[in-house]
Amino acid sequence: MTSEPSAGVAVLGTGDIAREHVRAFRRAGAALTWVFGTDAGRAADLAAGSAGMRPSTSLQDPLMDEATVGVVVCGRSATHRDRTIAALEAGKHVLVEKPPAGSLADFDRMVAAAHTAQRSLFVGQTVRFQPAVAAMAARVEAGAIGIPRVLHMSWYIGHVWPGAWRSWQLDPETSGGHIAHNGMHPLDLAIWLLRGTPVRVFARGWCTHAAQMPTPDSFHLTVEFDNGALALIEVSYALARRGDVLRRTVLIGTDGSLRHHTDDDDIPSGTEPADRASVADALVHEARHAMDVFAGRTEPIITLAQSRAALAAALAGQRSLDLGRPIEIAEVEKDV
Repeated sequence: MTSEPSAGVAVLGTGDIAREHVRAFRRAGAALTWVFGTDAGRAADLAAGSAGMRPSTSLQDPLMDEATVGVVVCGRSATHRDRTIAALEAGKHVLVEKPPAGSLADFDRMVAAAHTAQRSLFVGQTVRFQPAVAAMAARVEAGAIGIPRVLHMSWYIGHVWPGAWRSWQLDPETSGGHIAHNGMHPLDLAIWLLRGTPVRVFARGWCTHAAQMPTPDSFHLTVEFDNGALALIEVSYALARRGDVLRRTVLIGTDGSLRHHTDDDDIPSGTEPADRASVADALVHEARHAMDVFAGRTEPIITLAQSRAALAAALAGQRSLDLGRPIEIAEVEKDV
């Protein structure tokens, strides 16, 4: 846990994930400075629970405040690029929620702004901070299974389906689509564990609750990597109860294998939602890491190259879903 004085942190956004970030940074001991939002009432409500945190509907308030060293960019995906670049140009370090941008070209502009400002930029990937995932990655790093070759992930989540997912998240024009919006977490994990870069993605999606849903609530990805590795990823937000989680991960290497299932936590699916030991407090762990990055004590464990590769794979997956055929990452790169 961070023991040195914490850097001032502002949160840009007032939605559900912004609220989660405020709670996580507060638990991590951060000096919360501002919450920015376009709705004054929501901003005031979110700031009220944290001592010293002020609400504002002006982006300039947190960005011009010298006490603010780092910024967490939340809000709608379409706002991420401009708010991130503005924060970097104001001299702030930035943690941006996924997806960081709607295109590789926009992400490259964000990276260029970070390099010009000589400030840290990284994309939030809470999955890396889940205890079970971190333990698996540590064993891969130690060579416990040799060279990782095949990864199979099944993620089933009780979200707000059917009918209650906010309209902007259902609109591909603002969210990028379900794979682009939510596929980045498992894709980043695949890149991290398989130690390669995706080169080809094939996606299939389905609407679990109703054929009339404007975007699939569930999808399957087959991802081929430049090092010959393969990832099979299943994601569904269709579990009936919000907050329910069922995840299974199997990683096969040349010298052994690793696996984890959330049922190993002894909280069977179907009981009342509860924190599972294997995923608990991931956002708090990420917040502590961000505080160390903002203070210059460490480099982000999520590199910009990895995040770009995950975004490219997510965009390819969305295109594959739309067109019904495999997509080479090179096709997505042509759009830059």
